[in-house]
Parts: sequence; structure tokens; C-alpha cells
Amino acid sequence: MGEKVRALGKHLIIELNGCDPATISYTDSVESVLLQAAKLAKANIVTYHFHSFKPYGVSGMIIISESHFSIHTWPEYGYAAVDIFTCSETVNEQAAIDYMSASFKAKNVRVSELERGILECDVPASPREVSLDEKVKEYRH
Repeated sequence: MGEKVRALGKHLIIELNGCDPATISYTDSVESVLLQAAKLAKANIVTYHFHSFKPYGVSGMIIISESHFSIHTWPEYGYAAVDIFTCSETVNEQAAIDYMSASFKAKNVRVSELERGILECDVPASPREVSLDEKVKEYRH
């Protein structure tokens, strides 16, 4: 097992492929899905903003007490890129992923998880203890 360090949070990078282009084309539908996903995850929503691009595509951000949810869509490719960054152990990211995947009718979902705020010093007990993987170790000085 790898070296133990503390991490302030985790960052999920979610690739949603084969999405229904109509569902990820419009600000109203993307905003509605992402807000509901954050609620289902039991995240504490502070504020949000979504923007529609011409001819198509949507970008949006939800600021949560625990950090953020963000999305960028490419309807012409049936693709949505979603990030969930949280410093909370109580946010249920899987509930959000399941809801977004179903709502956008994604045919393929890939999730990568990164530990963020890796601290190698004495810190309070609130940050999570994690193991560094080999890729992280390669880039350490």
C-alpha cells in the first residue's frame, strides 16, 4: 500500500458519452439536471450559473458549501464533461452520477477520481487519510 498522507478533498472527472443531444443542448434542461443531481447528492447549494453557447452547448457551475459541480456539453458529439469537487465525506457523488447519466441518457460513463489538497504536514483530523498512487509519486520532487 502507498504512502499515507492527508487530502482535503476529492475531484471526480466524469465523462458522459453517447448522451441525447437534445437533452444536453439547452440551458434549462442541463441546469435542471445538475441542480437535481446536487440535491440528490445531499450537497449544500450556495449559488449557480449556467450559460448557453451559440450554435449549441452549455456550461454551468454550481457552488456548493463543499466546493463545486461543473458541466460543459458538446451536443454535436453527444458528450458532457462533469466535475464534482468536494471536501465532504457526506456528499453522495454516486447518486449524482447515476442521476446525470440516466437523465442525459449517457451510453458510456467514465469516472476518474483525484485526491486534491494533498498535505504532507500535521493537519487536523478532518481531512481524509489517503494513499498516494504511483502516478502522483512520479511527479513529486
